[in-house]
Amino acid sequence: MKLHSSSTQQYQTVTGYFEAGVEINAARFDYSLTVMPETAPRPWPVGRFEDLTEAHFDELGADSPDVIILGTGERQRFVHPRLIASLSGRRIGVECMDNQAACRTYNILMAEGRKVTLALIMKAPAA
Repeated sequence: MKLHSSSTQQYQTVTGYFEAGVEINAARFDYSLTVMPETAPRPWPVGRFEDLTEAHFDELGADSPDVIILGTGERQRFVHPRLIASLSGRRIGVECMDNQAACRTYNILMAEGRKVTLALIMKAPAA
């Protein structure tokens, strides 16, 4: 699905998403990644939701966002509170949703000027 452009062109904006990936500023990505409004997309070494560890969330918290939007793939799943305890202690929120909802929510929060991190888990391509 293509999303409309807005006045946020200087930022990292989700411009589209599809079953196996996402577009950030019209560049396609088909692997798990993290994005912040003023930081280019970075690969995120998470192949499956089941592989998430506390270290993955510590990595996301290193940039001190207000909130982390976690795209859990094709369907919404929730992380165990133990994995995000260090973030909760720092008052960094974590919201879990499917990837499409995560992309839309990220764009809204980013456009509002929030310090938000989008973390998407992409299904690994079939070998």
